[in-house]
Amino acid sequence: MKVSDTTLPGVKLIEPRVFGDERGWFLETWRHERYQEAGIAHAFVQANASSSRRGVLRGLHFQWPEPQGKLVWVSYGRVLDVAVDIRPQSPHFGRWAAAELDDRNHHQLWIPEGFAHGFLVLSEQACFNYLCTRPYRAEFDRSIAWNDPQIAVDWPIDKPDLSTKDAHAPRLAEFTSDQLPR
Repeated sequence: MKVSDTTLPGVKLIEPRVFGDERGWFLETWRHERYQEAGIAHAFVQANASSSRRGVLRGLHFQWPEPQGKLVWVSYGRVLDVAVDIRPQSPHFGRWAAAELDDRNHHQLWIPEGFAHGFLVLSEQACFNYLCTRPYRAEFDRSIAWNDPQIAVDWPIDKPDLSTKDAHAPRLAEFTSDQLPR
């Protein structure tokens, strides 16, 4: 597997080795020792999948005070996946990195604790997969506005399909430093 750093320290793009022939393909989505060698030595405690149609934007989400690290990939379809550094003391605070993930390139994105995460579905339908370092806790679930001008993610859409929660999410500047990861 090939691991590349993104423009945000800690956020990594992973290109798994894919074995394929005329019948289809096979790849390992996770093997502890290989990812540990790549600097991702986390134990995952929860696996999630979501299915969404074109134009659905999920995010920008994070948990606090129990932040989650996430290893994400797409098993069907294509998305633009985004990570945002929301650690107030970070020199990269408010900066974002993005990668296109799809069922052809099989790339994964590692989003460490301390980052918000979101994705936009670019294909007709997409199945998005997550391995998380901590369990989801509804009481710690937080959202930041997808179109926050301070972050200024270059989403290729003006009017995404949003959940009620995401449509009313506050801007990053509305959070105090004790409401964000350290």
